[in-house]
Amino acid sequence: MGAGKTTVGKRLAKRHGLPFLDTDQEIERRCGASVSTIFDLEGEAGFRRRETKMIAEAMALQDTVVTTGGGAILSEENRKVLSQGFVIYLDAQPQHLWTRLKLDTSRPLLRQSPDPRATLEALYRDRDSLYRSIANLVVPTTRASVTVVMRAIEQGLSDAGYFHHENA
Repeated sequence: MGAGKTTVGKRLAKRHGLPFLDTDQEIERRCGASVSTIFDLEGEAGFRRRETKMIAEAMALQDTVVTTGGGAILSEENRKVLSQGFVIYLDAQPQHLWTRLKLDTSRPLLRQSPDPRATLEALYRDRDSLYRSIANLVVPTTRASVTVVMRAIEQGLSDAGYFHHENA
């Protein structure tokens, strides 16, 4: 949450002429409601069911940059499906994420918490090892600009044989 997945994903897709799909945005489009509203109406479990279905659809697409919500990693089924692609984990430390997110009221897990900062730290502790367990590439984003993150991703994709970095 707040690591820059959507921003970086959109930029990567555009730069390489690939389709882009953000699973949270697609769920919102299909439901006609924000993630926060879906959480309010269906609870986290209801949203997670929708998310799992969306991830399966997204990962069936070819040559598409896909970004997911931060909690997608919690589902073993999602981890299995995501592992079929090249998974990039944008790793941002909780204290940096807090700086980015403390005024953001669109994050249901933080909005509903009596101590959003502690919640953010707990989410990081709970999710970090799961992200790392399926990541083909881990890119630290705590102090990195989008340009630096993009270079690291492009180099990692090039090293993995996905495209030639020098042409990027």
